[in-house]
Amino acid sequence: MAPVSAALHLDVMDGHFVPNLTMGPDTVRALRGVAPLDVHLMVTHPGNFIAAFAEAGADVLTVHVEATGVPETLAAIRDAGPRVGLALRPATPLSALEPYLGSVDLVLVMSVEPGFGGQRFDPAAIERVREVRARAPGAIIEVDGGVNRRNAAALRDAGADLLVAGSAIFGAEDPVAAAVAIAGASPGD
Repeated sequence: MAPVSAALHLDVMDGHFVPNLTMGPDTVRALRGVAPLDVHLMVTHPGNFIAAFAEAGADVLTVHVEATGVPETLAAIRDAGPRVGLALRPATPLSALEPYLGSVDLVLVMSVEPGFGGQRFDPAAIERVREVRARAPGAIIEVDGGVNRRNAAALRDAGADLLVAGSAIFGAEDPVAAAVAIAGASPGD
């Protein structure tokens, strides 16, 4: 599996799994070709959406271990063609991932409660990344929530491959400079 160095992370929310409501497959379709599309389904019944998002052009489809029908959904993602991702909320024990680690390409460690941007990073996520790296050495490890230039280096040092930054980039005076700072952050920045 070729490594992923950058992607456009798209949060899909159903207003039920998380209280917010966001985009659907048409947005993914419109963005196809701009960058690899990393689609994070924060939905209660992700199995209902796999075919539509795969057909729309998702390169990675990530569902939550706390959602319904996880085994069947992971198999449906694999059959549809995108890379298979599995996310977990900050309070969910890492042991919840164990049954699925052999069938996923990516593990998304949430460092905030999913559903809203601009939340404060939970530093416990750094150790969770380290533990996931030990349990799934071949998986891509992604971190989402409160990522910024001050914590990026520690997350990479712990084993994270992909860092999702929203507010730290789009809320910055110079979004390009903010993205570069996160990508090149070193300890003490």
